[in-house]
Amino acid sequence: MNRPETPLIPDVQSHPDARKLPIDRVGIRNLRYPIRFVDGSDPPQSTIAVCSAYVALPADRKGTHMSRLVAAIDELTAPLSLATFPAFLEALLVRLEAQAGRVDIAFPWFMRKSAPVTGVQSMMDYEVRLVADAAPDKRSVEATIVVPVMSLCPSSKAIADYGAHNQRSHLTLTVRPVPGAAITLAELIVLAEAEASCELYGLLKRADEKFVTERAYDRPRFVEDLVRGIAARLVDDARLVGFSIAAENFESIHNHSAYAEIVRG
Repeated sequence: MNRPETPLIPDVQSHPDARKLPIDRVGIRNLRYPIRFVDGSDPPQSTIAVCSAYVALPADRKGTHMSRLVAAIDELTAPLSLATFPAFLEALLVRLEAQAGRVDIAFPWFMRKSAPVTGVQSMMDYEVRLVADAAPDKRSVEATIVVPVMSLCPSSKAIADYGAHNQRSHLTLTVRPVPGAAITLAELIVLAEAEASCELYGLLKRADEKFVTERAYDRPRFVEDLVRGIAARLVDDARLVGFSIAAENFESIHNHSAYAEIVRG
């Protein structure tokens, strides 16, 4: 049986536009898609990412090919990593015949942790965001990770006859690596947790809870201490072009958060 011939379909996007105005960024936003991500030498991890991809559109073209952006994400077979993410953007620019573009993906990433006393294991989740930007004369990549920790107030400890208020805190680390530099999410998590009053765990037994509570009491931290401690570890790191460190304490005795931020580079 002979198949009917495919009719010739016009490519409207490639038509010229009489207004002659270039568009800085056009594409798709908030596409949820399964991907695999690999951190350093760890096994690849499957996750669900929220993906946005854009390209610059010249003044003489009416529109871009949105379907090609989705297809490029769908055709990701090898796991993404901090090292391979820039190459994905470069391939996207070739596919769309664009001189500039941006890819932004956010996803939960999990790390297995052992409780400090009993050693019982559980998973902790962290929010990750990767952004790659390309301009005709510039390329950049940023990695952001949100690390939840515990912080105990130094002032409360100093003035109270017993106890001190503590709270969960979010440490947000954004780093811009030197091209080709080896840096991992796990490394950033360990670095951030080391500056907190205490790190968090998905599962704790009573002996672990005792350890966590006492460790936090022995290591009080203001938000200022949190950002300064992390920044001091990164400021001379030759692998980084720049970074930003933010700390937000979700206060347990106030109806507001305490916040601090350091930006370098």
